[in-house]
Amino acid sequence: MLAYILRRLAATLPVLFFVALLVFLMLRLVPGDPAAVLAGDAANAEQIARVRASLGLEHSIVEQFGIWLAQLARGDLGESYYFKVKVSELIAQRIEPSFALATLTLAIAVSVALPLGLLAAWRAGGTLDRLLMALSVLGFSIPVFVLAYLLIWLVSLQLGWLPVQGYARLADGFGPFLAHLILPAITLAAIHVALLARVTRASVLEALDEDYVRTARAKGLVEARVLLRHALANAALPIVTTIGISVALLIGGVVVTESVFAIPGLGRLTVDAVLARDFPTIQGLILFFALLYVIVNLLVDLSYLLLDPRIRY
Repeated sequence: MLAYILRRLAATLPVLFFVALLVFLMLRLVPGDPAAVLAGDAANAEQIARVRASLGLEHSIVEQFGIWLAQLARGDLGESYYFKVKVSELIAQRIEPSFALATLTLAIAVSVALPLGLLAAWRAGGTLDRLLMALSVLGFSIPVFVLAYLLIWLVSLQLGWLPVQGYARLADGFGPFLAHLILPAITLAAIHVALLARVTRASVLEALDEDYVRTARAKGLVEARVLLRHALANAALPIVTTIGISVALLIGGVVVTESVFAIPGLGRLTVDAVLARDFPTIQGLILFFALLYVIVNLLVDLSYLLLDPRIRY
């Protein structure tokens, strides 16, 4: 088991290095003078020279990469040209809303999708199965921003149940914190419910045809125990893998959702940085999202050790 864990940890290092290299080259391969691109169209020669010095463009590209890697190792992602603060501090300030939204989204998706997929597999081919799968297709088909505006119109404007936009920090009270997150979390969870429900249905349906399920039923076990203890438990690997994939989808979905609901998280920061052509912030966000994705995939791989003991050997 230790050898498996070490192999998975070692496999993440080349991925992180390759991502760092691509992020570094993203600016250097821009046509023209990178310093002029960063300084903006209205910058004078002195401002461009200052930007060039801050980037170390007077060195060779290999030396620049070495200096940049050394800064990354110290946790220095550079300074934002637009916000005038360290990028690492900027990310730290914006991480709470995004983390809260992602956590609530995944909680909703898992708690809704697993029962739906289990019921659909149990009643495969029946009316309930077709209805649930039709809802899954609908969840895939509606763009996030369209669903967001529909929910805002119905729940916030027509019914007045929840705030239209904004974010309340957890320190300001759990009630306002949850009230501002429910609507964007439901919006973002729709596609994940659709994806996870379909995968759960397919995996459980395959498990229900196995000999151990027929044996469990022949022993007289109640259907709920057969479904949960035998079918769902043995179908856990693809389900956990899909949950890991959902994290990758969350990165893109958070950008749109936070913009629509005016949530000051990492997604909104990404949009602001792109519009302002703030390359240090964009680079820092790409690195942070890549690191987060690698960590989540590593945790998913390690969870296989608990779900399938055969992997330990």
